[in-house]
Parts: sequence; structure tokens; C-alpha cells
Amino acid sequence: MPELPEVETVRRTLEQLLIGKRISSVSVFWPKMVKNPVDTAQFTDALKGQSFLAIGRRGKFLIFYTEDFALISHLRMEGKYSVSDAADPVDKHTHAIFKFEDGTELRYRDVRKFGTLHLFLKGTEFEQPPLFGLGPEPFSEEFTVAHLAERLGRTNRKVKTALLDQKILVGLGNIYVDEALFRSGIHPERLANSLNEKEIAKLYSEIVSTLGEAVEKGGSTIRSYVNSQGQIGMFQLDLLVYGRKGEECKKCGGPLSKGVVGGRGTHYCPNCQKL
Repeated sequence: MPELPEVETVRRTLEQLLIGKRISSVSVFWPKMVKNPVDTAQFTDALKGQSFLAIGRRGKFLIFYTEDFALISHLRMEGKYSVSDAADPVDKHTHAIFKFEDGTELRYRDVRKFGTLHLFLKGTEFEQPPLFGLGPEPFSEEFTVAHLAERLGRTNRKVKTALLDQKILVGLGNIYVDEALFRSGIHPERLANSLNEKEIAKLYSEIVSTLGEAVEKGGSTIRSYVNSQGQIGMFQLDLLVYGRKGEECKKCGGPLSKGVVGGRGTHYCPNCQKL
């Protein structure tokens, strides 16, 4: 599933390609992906004549702003956007097409069909799910060492499970939690409320730096992720533990391990991350 760096890369790419384009029609071929409004015809009719004015991001959600609406999109496992010429053939896994007056189209492709779309009147998008109740952005003033300490201190969940909770902090997923915990020297099965002040300060620093580096390199190309122009991210070349089970740890030289924490495959170094 794309995490904050990948979604931010998609946002930046689409912003270059879509701003100012006016929608002439919208087609949805998989109605279940539209969560609000429930009536798909209402969804498509509302967007006709609207123009994309800005593209935002909240955690792992993309937000397409028009004159009147905020269109919220979650890519889930394998969702992808591309900008195509209207004459280009349509892939069988394309489930939504936004046609523009200039003859181009924004196409949403999703092999797994897990992606979602929500349409709200602009200004109300943060008052209800899926954006309501999310934690702070990792690069925001609201995300501080004190915030992280307070939230981790009141849960006895394993630290990896807690960091995946989007109500504590948005944008982190399996890849970057594993990477930040390794860089911090913290075992993913440690109880969140067992971390001391020094460990939390280190974890805070590594979360911010890991995500920052990944954003600058366009995210990680894991499985089928590419940005909206078909370009791969390059941060996977810098991954220290994720996807490297059995390989040599770049810190201690020992073999890396993989386990399961909270139902998620988890990569770590048993020597550098003592439990």
C-alpha cells in the first residue's frame, strides 16, 4: 500500500498535470469505489463542469479540490492515476475516467478494486470520515516529541502496531515503520508505553528523517507502485531492513529477520533491535 512518500509523489506529479483542467464528464465503472455520495450518478453529475484548482494530501489520502468540491481518494493496495489522451485504449482494470475539455483524461486503475472515492462540499471534508479524527502530519508543527510520547505512553500495544494507527500519526505504513524502528534501534514488539524519553526522541527524529528522505527520492517502488507518469521511486535502494529477510544487516553484519506483528509482515535486526 502506498504510504505518505508515495502518495506525496503522486500528488506532486498530478499537480503538474491537472491544475486548470475542466471536467467535461466522469465515468465510473466500479460503483462500489464511490463511498460518498452513495448515488454514483449524483457523484458524476456534481463534477461536470468543475476544474481542478489544487491537489492536497492528508496522510495517505489525496484531495482533489475544485471550485465547489473536495474529492478524497485513497489508493489502497494498488490504485494508480494516469493522465492519458482520450484516444488511448482503456485498460480493463480502469474503474474511473475523468474526461477533460482539452481531450485528455485522468484515469484511475486498480487491479484489486480496493480504492475509494469520497466527494464532499469544499470546507466540510475534515468534518467526517475518512479525514475526521486523523492524527498530525509528520512534518507539521503539531507532531512533536511530546505528542509522540503522550500517545505512545497511554497504549500497551506493541510499538509497531501503535505507529500504524493513523489516529496517532498519519502517513506511516509497513515499510516506513520498519525502517524508522530499525534506525531507532527499537524492536517492533516492544510495548509502546515501555519506551523511555531518549528512545522516543530518537524514534521521533528517525520517523521525520526517514519519511523526508523517502519523499525527496520519490518513495519506494515496492511491488507495483509507480507515480502518475509511470516513473519508479528510488528510496527502495536505501531500505535498510524492509524486504531484506536473511540478508546482512548494514549495521552489525548479522542476518535480518522477518516476523509478524499485528498481522503485518515485520522486518528487523534481532541484534540491533533487542527485545
